Amino acid sequence: MTTQSITLHLSDPVYRYLQQVAAITKRPLEQVVRQSVEGNLPPSVENAPQELHDELLAMQSLSLSQLIHIASSQLTQAQQERYLTLLEQNDMGNISLAENAEMEALRLAADRLMVRKGYALAVLRWRGHSIPPLAELPVG
Repeated sequence: MTTQSITLHLSDPVYRYLQQVAAITKRPLEQVVRQSVEGNLPPSVENAPQELHDELLAMQSLSLSQLIHIASSQLTQAQQERYLTLLEQNDMGNISLAENAEMEALRLAADRLMVRKGYALAVLRWRGHSIPPLAELPVG
């Protein structure tokens, strides 16, 4: 892997803290700084579906309220209820091809929504906003 070098200007308190962490963990200061940078970046979009890459990257420029809106978005109640109905029908082996396609489309929509929500939360955290505990986050 190719690496690049940059010069960072840090405040004295931040620099001293990084030095303390390096000393306590018996690791080079450079490694502690690199881990701090890498560990706090929003996740790479490379693992997301290709069709979401541009949308996820665009989230970097969204406002706080826009990110919160995405992070708290949910499927509609009707979509959730329909998906549960289709799952039950599928479990009973009583689902048509059209209903199966509808169920898959709803599952895909839910999966994509969860990727967008997760990325929005990661961007919020990266910008320094606290993220509520998992149990307090809306689902769906």
